[in-house]
Amino acid sequence: MYLNKAIIIGNLTRDPEIKALPSGVKVASFSVATNRVWKDKNGVKQENVDYHNVVVFGRQADIVGQYMKKGSSILVEGRMQTRSWDDAGGTKKYRTEIIADRIQFGPRKEGGAPGNYNPSSPADDDHKKAIDTIEYPEEEINPEDIPF
Repeated sequence: MYLNKAIIIGNLTRDPEIKALPSGVKVASFSVATNRVWKDKNGVKQENVDYHNVVVFGRQADIVGQYMKKGSSILVEGRMQTRSWDDAGGTKKYRTEIIADRIQFGPRKEGGAPGNYNPSSPADDDHKKAIDTIEYPEEEINPEDIPF
């Protein structure tokens, strides 16, 4: 059994580029940045950023082009694919991309698009109050204390 599945949540590093195939199908390509934060063995906080090339086809490409821009948060679910070509100098080039099967917009800042949480909306006052009352423990969790 084989599995080729990628799921990422991150922010667009540039505005989506929209093109059309000769058949008329729209194609959107963009890049998403994801980060990872951890503490090294000396207890110093470290951070690493990865950049992922994403390609979306069809109606989803139109939607991405219409609503997404640099800095927008997005969830991408799809498969990994590497393509190759020869550049003008005859050098072999490779590009690994996520071919998206499904996309979902992340939370927006003030004045966001439909379907996203807008903190200034009166209908969300109860939701906002519930979020404001969450109290988090001040001490850090030690992974060795987890029983599994």
